[in-house]
Amino acid sequence: MKNPPIVYFVIPCYNEEPVLPETVKRLTEKLDAMREKGLAGEKSRMLFVDDGSKDKTWQLISEFHEGNPYVEGVKLAHNRGHQNALLAGLMTAMKSCDCAISLDADLQDDTDVLDQFVEKYRDGCDVVYGVRNKRDTDTAFKRTTAEGFYKVMKLLGVDVVFNHADYRLMSRRALEGLSEYREVNLFLRGIVPLIGYRSDYVYYDRHERFAGESKYPLKKMISFALDGITSFSVKPLKLISHLGILISVLSVFGLLYALISYFAGRAVSGWTAIVCSIWLLGGLQMLCLGVVGGYIGKIYSEVKARPRYRVETHLKQEEKPEQKG
Repeated sequence: MKNPPIVYFVIPCYNEEPVLPETVKRLTEKLDAMREKGLAGEKSRMLFVDDGSKDKTWQLISEFHEGNPYVEGVKLAHNRGHQNALLAGLMTAMKSCDCAISLDADLQDDTDVLDQFVEKYRDGCDVVYGVRNKRDTDTAFKRTTAEGFYKVMKLLGVDVVFNHADYRLMSRRALEGLSEYREVNLFLRGIVPLIGYRSDYVYYDRHERFAGESKYPLKKMISFALDGITSFSVKPLKLISHLGILISVLSVFGLLYALISYFAGRAVSGWTAIVCSIWLLGGLQMLCLGVVGGYIGKIYSEVKARPRYRVETHLKQEEKPEQKG
């Protein structure tokens, strides 16, 4: 029988002071149970990434690091957003783990299925996606917009896993593959499927948030969706080209109709038609400029090649954790 793998739980944190004690408690119990079953080695850890929190999140991580042999921490120099914080944790864990499982600190991801992730890894999978069975804990608006987002991404040719967020397992080999993707505008849900390797799914039910508030209000969700679309698909640019061709063809027919009406003596000056056409074309032009500008902004961010994150402090457990009774 193979030795149990070194498993790292990677948990991005931003102002998670209310929920962090319970998160550490539950994940400690889970790691103990997984070690007893031979699913996690003694060097397994939980790695909390503080993404520039304004509350006592880092203070709590430091305290747990001193008193809990499983807890490690990474403090980013300033807030860089969930995706960059998650990447920082994964790249840090890659140096020490056999596989890493990313999950949220709010305990909405069902920790009971963590065993299934590792079992599928031991069966030869390099990537295991956590997929929600249903979205009954979401509001009707969030459920509709979230499912619509995945469908739009599929229509645009982006390879994303439906109803999968960032609850996933990645082997060290997959993490090394991820490290080769250097884009500044991160959308991990789109990047991970590009890595390839054998993958599988674990289905789970998402719980209500244990404490605190969601870190993804509507504005951030829209921004995240637009980042995903513009980072992985050029179809909006192609749609603009097709729209331009269509309007040009219609304009030719409109010109021919106007000329025929003029020579036939049926031309009547119409203020409404002129104003409507001006507003329509003006609105389309502004929309197209906005889409093109979004892509140019992405190029601007990428060519500067600034660091995606900077680690200020790394708390690492040097000694093996003692077996808990």
